[in-house]
Amino acid sequence: MSSEEEYRPCVAAVIVGPLNKVLWCQRIDHDGWQFPQGGIDRGESPLEAVLRETKEEVGLEEQDIEIIFETKSWFKYDVPRDKRPKYFRRNVYRGQKQKWFLARLISNDTKINLQASRPMEFDKWIWSTYWYPLKTVVPFKKEVYRRALFEILPEYNKIK
Repeated sequence: MSSEEEYRPCVAAVIVGPLNKVLWCQRIDHDGWQFPQGGIDRGESPLEAVLRETKEEVGLEEQDIEIIFETKSWFKYDVPRDKRPKYFRRNVYRGQKQKWFLARLISNDTKINLQASRPMEFDKWIWSTYWYPLKTVVPFKKEVYRRALFEILPEYNKIK
């Protein structure tokens, strides 16, 4: 297996809502907070994956958000062995490589529905400041979040 294959391809969504705050979600297992994110299915583009994951995890449909930006970079992180889920095929994956998207909520935040699909990923959400996630994300994701947020920042700053 090549080192590239050791990382599960994924997407992450920074969704900007009222007052330019970002959607920040608490995992149902209370193992931290994160942006909506998830794996890219076989044959699926990163854009298709982020739209699907956003719908599955927070109930927002394609017409509820506007995709503003997709990172050029893929961001990799290793998942500690004791945190690797079963779908990591008996720990075949060392971690994830993510393509990040910036999206704007164009519908009302009452459309956010954490029970949109099963199993639920999150049980709580808040609107946070742009940099707040760096203070509360699990430590092994912190550097990826920092790099991704810096790449997205110029586009985020254009949102009025």
